[in-house]
Amino acid sequence: MEVESVVGANANSNALLDDDGKARRTGTVWSATAHIITAVIGAGVLSLAWAMAQLGWILGTTSILIFAGVTLYTSNLLADCYRSPHPVTGKRNHTYMEAVKAHLGGRMHMICGLIQYSNLVGIAIGYTITTSISVVTIVKNNCMKKHNGSEADCHFSNNPSIIGIAIAEIFLSQIPNFHKLSWISFLAAIMSFGYAFIGIGLSLTIIIQGKGKSTSLFMGKTGQSSSENIWNMLVALGNIALANSYAQISIDIQDSLKSTPAENKVMKMANSIGIITMSIIFLLSGGAGYAAFGEDTPGSILNTTGNEHVWLVYMGNVFIIIHILGAYQVLIQPFYHIVELLVSQRWPRSNFINKEHFVGIGKIQFSINLFRLIWRTIFVVVASVLAMAMPFFNDMLALLGAIGFWPLAVYFPIQMIIVKRNIRKGTMPWIGLQSLSLVCMIVSIAAACAAIHGLGQALGKYKPFMYKA
Repeated sequence: MEVESVVGANANSNALLDDDGKARRTGTVWSATAHIITAVIGAGVLSLAWAMAQLGWILGTTSILIFAGVTLYTSNLLADCYRSPHPVTGKRNHTYMEAVKAHLGGRMHMICGLIQYSNLVGIAIGYTITTSISVVTIVKNNCMKKHNGSEADCHFSNNPSIIGIAIAEIFLSQIPNFHKLSWISFLAAIMSFGYAFIGIGLSLTIIIQGKGKSTSLFMGKTGQSSSENIWNMLVALGNIALANSYAQISIDIQDSLKSTPAENKVMKMANSIGIITMSIIFLLSGGAGYAAFGEDTPGSILNTTGNEHVWLVYMGNVFIIIHILGAYQVLIQPFYHIVELLVSQRWPRSNFINKEHFVGIGKIQFSINLFRLIWRTIFVVVASVLAMAMPFFNDMLALLGAIGFWPLAVYFPIQMIIVKRNIRKGTMPWIGLQSLSLVCMIVSIAAACAAIHGLGQALGKYKPFMYKA
C-alpha cells in the first residue's frame, strides 16, 4: 500500500509538471488568441481613424493591410523559433531573449532584450496616458453638460486620473505570471471588442445622419503645409505599426500553451485568428471614423466632447479603462519576469526575493512575495510619473510603434529563421527576407523621426506635469 501511495503521489506530481520540470501549461488556441487581441486591439485601434485622415483612403487602407500581412508572416516565423533546433521537439525558449540567444548567439540577445524591454516600459507609459485621457474625457463631457456645451471652463489635468490608475495597477501587478492572467485577457478582449464597436457605431450614426465630413482618396489635409502633411503621414504609419505589433510578448504567449498539440502549430492558428479579427476591426474603425469626422478626425474617436451621443462616448471610455488596466498587465509581464528571474539567479538563497507568503481571506487564498510587491510598485509609480510628464497621445504611440516594430516584429524573426532553416546568403529566399527587413527598417526610422518631431513641438507648447486636456 505504501509503495502504491508513493507511486500514485509521483504520478500526480508528474501530471502537474511539464517536460522541463516547471508547472504544467494549460494554454489553448483561444487563450493565446485572447492574449493577442488584448495586446493589439488596444490604444492603437483608437488612433486609426486619425491615421486614415493623414493618409487618405487608398494609402490608409493599404497600409493597414500591408502591416497586418507582414505581422502575420513574421509572427509565424517567430512561432517556429520557440523551440530549437527543431520547432516541435527542440528545447523550449521561455523568452524572446532566449530564442534570440539560441539562434543568433553572441550579443544579439542582449540587444534584443534592451529593445524589447525598453519598448514594453514605453507601452506601459503609453497605456497609462491613454487610460487617463479616457477618464478626463468622461469628466470633461460631464462638465460641458453643466455648462451647456461650453468648453471654456472644462479643462482638466491628467494627473489625478494617472494617480488613480497607478493605484489600481499596483494591486493588479501582484498577479505573479502569464499563466494566471488568462481571465484578465478574456475580460480585456471583451472590453476591447466593446469599445471598438462603440467607436464604429458612433461613427456610423454620424454618417447615417448625413453629418459625415468630406474625405480624400489621397494623403494630407487642406490648409496644411506639405512638410506638415508628410510629418503627420509618418506619424500615422507609426501608429499603424504599434496597432499591429505584439512580437514583444509573442514568445511569452506561446510559452503558456500546452505541449500537445505542438506549440508552433497552435500559435500559428492563434496568430491567424487574432490578426484577421484585428484587421477587420481596424478597417471598420479607421474607415468609419474617417468617414464621420473627415479632416477633423481626433487623435482618438472616443475622446470627443460635446457629442449628442454622449452616452456612447461614456460607455466606450469605461470599456477602454477596464481593457487597458488589464492589457497593461499582459504586456508588462515579460519585463516583470526577466527582472525577477535575474534577481532570483543572483541571490538564490534570499527569502526576501524568493519566498512566497501564502495569505487567506475567507475562501480566497493568494501568495505575496515581498520583492515582487516592492519592485513592481516602484515600477508602476515611475511609469506613472513619466506619463504625467509627457501625456501626448498620437506622437507617443507613433514613437513606441516605430521603435518596436522593425527590430522585434521583423528583424529578429527573419534573422533567426535564416539561421534555423540554413538559408544561404544570396539565394532568392535570403534576398526576399532581407528586402522585407530593409523596407520595414526605413519605414520605422522615418516614423520615429516624425514622432520625435511631434513630441518636440508638444513639449515646446506644454510644460511637463502641467498639461490640461
